[in-house]
Amino acid sequence: MAAPILRCLWPSLARPAIPTTLLQMPVRSFSTTPSSNATLNQVLRGCRKPQRARHAVSPALSDMQCPQQKGVCLKVGITRPKKPNSGERKTARVRLSSGRMITAYIPGEGHNVQQHSVVLVRGGRSQDCPGVRYHLVRGALDLAGVSNRMSSRSKYGTKKPKKASVGT
Repeated sequence: MAAPILRCLWPSLARPAIPTTLLQMPVRSFSTTPSSNATLNQVLRGCRKPQRARHAVSPALSDMQCPQQKGVCLKVGITRPKKPNSGERKTARVRLSSGRMITAYIPGEGHNVQQHSVVLVRGGRSQDCPGVRYHLVRGALDLAGVSNRMSSRSKYGTKKPKKASVGT
C-alpha cells in the first residue's frame, strides 16, 4: 500500500518504461547447438576420454627439441614416389648425433653426398616419398649448394652470382 504512494512522491523509484521493441526481440544464445551434460550411460561408455596427442611430423628432432641436427650419411639411394607421381627421389640414410637412424630427402638437382658425409638435417617430410620425414640442408657442412640456381637460392644454399663487368 505504501509502494504506490512512494512512487508518486519519488519518480526515480518508479520502474522505467521498457521499449516495446526490446520486448518483441527473441532471446538468442551464443551457440546454435544445445549444450547438455552427458548422461550416465554416455559417461559409462567413455565419452570423457581425453583427446589423443598429435604425433610430430619429425619425431627425431622434436624429441630432442632442436630445429636441426648433425648426422653422418650411411647410405645414399633413390626412392620411388607414391602412386600418381613418378621419378626418382634422392634420399640418404643418416645416423644423427643423438644416435637415431632416419631417412632424409636431398632437395635440388644433383648432389655430392656419399657415404660418411657429414650433413645437417632439418624437419619437413617429402609428401610423395613414404617414410621420409626429414630434409638435408643444402650448403651446410659437407653438402654443397645447388649450382647455377637463380630462383629460391636461399633454400638451396646458393650464393648470388657475380655480375659480369662490361668493358674493363
